[in-house]
Amino acid sequence: MAVIGTGFGGLAATIELKKRGHDDIVVFEKAGDVGGVWRENTYPGAACDVPSSLYSFSFEPNPHWPHKFSRQPAILDYIHKVVDKYDVRRHIRFHTEVTAARWDDETKTWRLGLSTGKTETVDLFVPAVGQLSRPSIPSIPGADTFCGEAFHSAEWNHDLSLTGKRVAVIGTGASAIQFVPEVRKDAARVLVFQRSAPYIVPRKDFERTDPAHPIPQLLDRAKIWTQAEWLTTTFHIKPLSAVMRTWSKRHMQAQTAAKPGLFEKVWPDYPFGCKRVLFADDYLPALAQPNVDVITTDITEISPTGVTTVDGRHHEADVIIWGTGFKATDFLAPMTITGTQGRDLHTHWKDGAHAYHGMTVPGFPNLLIMYGPNTNTGGGSIIFFLETQARYLGRYADHIAEAGPLEVRAEVEEAYDARIQEKLADSVWSRCTSWYREKNGRITTNWPSISARYRRSASYDKADYTPA
Repeated sequence: MAVIGTGFGGLAATIELKKRGHDDIVVFEKAGDVGGVWRENTYPGAACDVPSSLYSFSFEPNPHWPHKFSRQPAILDYIHKVVDKYDVRRHIRFHTEVTAARWDDETKTWRLGLSTGKTETVDLFVPAVGQLSRPSIPSIPGADTFCGEAFHSAEWNHDLSLTGKRVAVIGTGASAIQFVPEVRKDAARVLVFQRSAPYIVPRKDFERTDPAHPIPQLLDRAKIWTQAEWLTTTFHIKPLSAVMRTWSKRHMQAQTAAKPGLFEKVWPDYPFGCKRVLFADDYLPALAQPNVDVITTDITEISPTGVTTVDGRHHEADVIIWGTGFKATDFLAPMTITGTQGRDLHTHWKDGAHAYHGMTVPGFPNLLIMYGPNTNTGGGSIIFFLETQARYLGRYADHIAEAGPLEVRAEVEEAYDARIQEKLADSVWSRCTSWYREKNGRITTNWPSISARYRRSASYDKADYTPA
């Protein structure tokens, strides 16, 4: 059995398999350490926007979270402890990337091509590479001519001092709202280029000084889970959405009052929930500081000395930081994955990725994807979804150990996808352009309802599968 990745998805899969007695597991990790996105994203202010008591495994609560919304170092430390406690490390091959996977119709196994030049043959292939792991940088004319330093927030240049620098931040997503307040403390000037404003609601973070006791922590987790389900529900019910929009507006108005005209720049022009709602208490006050400007005019090009906007203005910059998110809809890229009779997975997905419960694909036996198509949460914790998928994987692995290689029935997957897309077509996420959607409008990232319904839906049934 092979698992790709040592983020939360890869760990959930590996630990579940081990709990069920499957010990012949190899975990491929392209880097030299575990952690996935929490290893890679080390930008100033990096933190989770889901409270830590929910953004953690249900079977491994952590009484020592230092904040309600813990920072990247604390989350990575938690991952290290989980890896060691559940004996995952001995299964990991570091500095080894899976570049290709091909199903062998004769031996009925997966043959994996590795970055080391070697190959590995396995019976069960579990990619857990996530949706938000490959940085996305837009193609802007002249970007390669810029003479200063330029980097994506997920590839932060810690050797570069920003003190006294003119910094251009392109993008205003979940990462930017965390690092902009930190960057502006040192930079002489920060220019925030905003294409689309996010809705922002209060975060209300606080430090924890004493260890949490088990029962109160469990109750806190239940409360936060309920709140997250409520938030997701508001995206789909207009009266509730209107209430949340008003709450966000009051918060944003209060936090931008110090700079006249700022609120009008940062107030969104699309329905509440259509793009990711962000939690922050320090981002808008940072934008109100004298050394920060928000620029809403479209960028036309980047020159050696800065950024030019459509109004003809040239904005000089010493550093460009891309806060432009990730290639969320490029599932399992850049791997080449070949299923039965030589079929290519990315060709199969040419109009947008889809899979049964986001995990299994017809024509690709013994392939189970963690955090696959339509399994992203609009307002909760992805770890809840990953634990659901890991349980499904465990039952699937038990089944193939008895029955041999299996693939999901095409008619089962097609009917499932039709139901999901019908629900999504009328959802709030269809009403604007975002990283949730393909260029053709298909929503390939999000689950269309609350997480409890996903858990009820993703229940393994042998009847859905046929021998490969």
